[in-house]
Amino acid sequence: MLSLQYLPIPPTINIRFANKPLMPHEASKHWAQQSRIRHGPTGSINPNSYLSKLSLAGVSECADQVELPEELKPELMPKHVAVIMDGNRRWAKSRGLPVQLGHRAAGQALKQLALNCKKFGVQVLTIFAFSSENWVRPKEEVDFLMNFFEEVGKSDFKKLILQEDLRVSILGNRSQLPESLQNLASSSEELAKSNKGMRLVVACNYSGRYDITQATKNIADKVRNGVLQVEDINESVFEQHLQTNGIEFPNPDLLIRTSGELRVSNFMLWQLAYTELLFFDKMFPDFDEADLVEGLAAFQRRQRRFGGHKY
Repeated sequence: MLSLQYLPIPPTINIRFANKPLMPHEASKHWAQQSRIRHGPTGSINPNSYLSKLSLAGVSECADQVELPEELKPELMPKHVAVIMDGNRRWAKSRGLPVQLGHRAAGQALKQLALNCKKFGVQVLTIFAFSSENWVRPKEEVDFLMNFFEEVGKSDFKKLILQEDLRVSILGNRSQLPESLQNLASSSEELAKSNKGMRLVVACNYSGRYDITQATKNIADKVRNGVLQVEDINESVFEQHLQTNGIEFPNPDLLIRTSGELRVSNFMLWQLAYTELLFFDKMFPDFDEADLVEGLAAFQRRQRRFGGHKY
């Protein structure tokens, strides 16, 4: 296991929130004016607007008073949306800011993303917070992230559970995480186990290949011990041994990746077999409600055939 020495987390810069979050009717207008999937300008956005503290209660109260954007149809809403939150470091470096502030800005964007997905009727939101390959990053950054995950888990994450009725699942190899973060993950799941709202799935120290490898080992062990017969192994049995077992709608309907990268990066390799993929050029800290509406609307325009045809 890696030996981590934690560095103090820099204080959040005290900057006022410059741009108010878009309400659905505003998001509709904004979406119609700027298409930023895969190609196109990212627009002019205040680089510090996400660094201010947002009121979860205020955003939630406002969200309950608005209708679904006109581009979206509730019956076509994806049940499970997965997001690869890419571009935090590039976002910070392009603005001459420390990398840590890029991750802090992403934390604010993630909070808004969770609230907006809940508001629009998404039932499961999975976010790729930290991959098993991210350990190769500079130790200072990894130490910061481990501290930051705990900070967010004890504050914003807890508020989402208590105030927004969110359920929580943590994917990934927890054994390599700091013990305090392992305990926080378990306590967060326990705190949210009786909730009935949207499920927020956090993939931390996660690897799609590891997920498949561990499932294979567990099945092989059952065959060796006579608990399972080789003839009984099928896709359903295999899925029961993946880390997403027990999560309703375990396979994402829609995957969104920010920053313009066109790959899945070892994320949910089994579960993404028939997932619709969308790639945004924007860095994740700039990903806002209008972008989410754009992505959901693009998903709803697609025809999902699952190997068949509809013509």
